[in-house]
Amino acid sequence: MAIDSRLAERLRRRLRRTERTYSAGEGRPLRGYLVAMTAFGVYTAGWATVVKMRGRPLPDKPVPWDVALTAVATFRLSRLLTKASVTSPLRAPFTTYEGPEGPAELHEEARSDGAKDTVGELLTCPFCVSVWVASTLTAGQLLWPRGTRTAMGALTALAGADALQLTYSALVEKTTGE
Repeated sequence: MAIDSRLAERLRRRLRRTERTYSAGEGRPLRGYLVAMTAFGVYTAGWATVVKMRGRPLPDKPVPWDVALTAVATFRLSRLLTKASVTSPLRAPFTTYEGPEGPAELHEEARSDGAKDTVGELLTCPFCVSVWVASTLTAGQLLWPRGTRTAMGALTALAGADALQLTYSALVEKTTGE
């Protein structure tokens, strides 16, 4: 037992020293990131376990159409979760509203109080959330392929509609000067 407590204390000291030397006075939440990475590992292992228990075979290689569909759906769902005005109530406990950031999108900053900092950073970063979304959609394709592809098709159509809306707005502005 004494060996365990000494080892734990050495690890804590090493983590504190690493945080100090890494952050250069910036106060980066390395512990929060470590927790987030661990949570992602557990989440992914959970999905992998369910896929294995259900006896679903893994494809020999990715189908290009599925990769493209997953990429566009991941992009759209990640933006929806991290930037959309309508999903701001999900982020509000972990973020502070700063202002608009584009059509129907917001600029929010992570709150800087403990674990909320890391969660806030995750929830405002479409690149960070996309890892979780892509993993979820991939698992969904293995467990519920028809339903997942249907949802991904809808998200892809939404991304296409967004692109058309922005293109149309840019064309109207160019032709009318408004």
